[in-house]
Amino acid sequence: MSRWNYLRVGGLAALTEAAIYVAGIAYFLVILDFATTRAPLQQVELFVANETSLYAMYLLIYVVFGIVLVALVLMLHERLAAGAPMLMRATTAFGLIWAGLVIASGMIATLATGVVVDLYSTDPTQATTVWLAVSPVIDGLGGGNEIIGGLWTLLVSVAALRARALHRLVNYLGLVVGGAGILSAIPALAEIGGGVFGLTQIVWFVALGVLLLGAGRREAAAYLREE
Repeated sequence: MSRWNYLRVGGLAALTEAAIYVAGIAYFLVILDFATTRAPLQQVELFVANETSLYAMYLLIYVVFGIVLVALVLMLHERLAAGAPMLMRATTAFGLIWAGLVIASGMIATLATGVVVDLYSTDPTQATTVWLAVSPVIDGLGGGNEIIGGLWTLLVSVAALRARALHRLVNYLGLVVGGAGILSAIPALAEIGGGVFGLTQIVWFVALGVLLLGAGRREAAAYLREE
């Protein structure tokens, strides 16, 4: 694959990640109003009433997000490894670990949702108990704290600053995003850290996507001029 095609793939992947974030926020906070539904039984009732759309959304925000993330992680490695080779090896490892955790969380979430909905028809109490048991596992792997995703974003930004790549403002934003993700691992700061991480990473993904697509167009134009 040509270098500019790598950049285009990376740019589209970053924009796709941002779009998935927005879709997830809109679904859970606006459409489903999940944030105000605190009681476990009420959450299970929401699952039962929205089983199909919830299953599709879990696939999107976890499994599809993780798959697209792999493409972005590998593309950024290709882009930044020459300027910071040792750092990018560690960075890419954390990025792939994050992708794997997110995908695993989605697989558990989709399976657990089906089990909970099936149980609810015969035993709502048992369905609620199952959900209480599996929801911390889902959160722990894919979003309860964002330390791995934060660390990857932080390291990408440090590597880009060292390599004088991307754009300095985007890299500084990435430091903020990464720092917020890491802080979300502290229980007292988990909610605010996770919230800041999610919202600022949308902006970071969009900026990153625009930069990579622009770089791809410039490199393609330069190649055509050489031809």
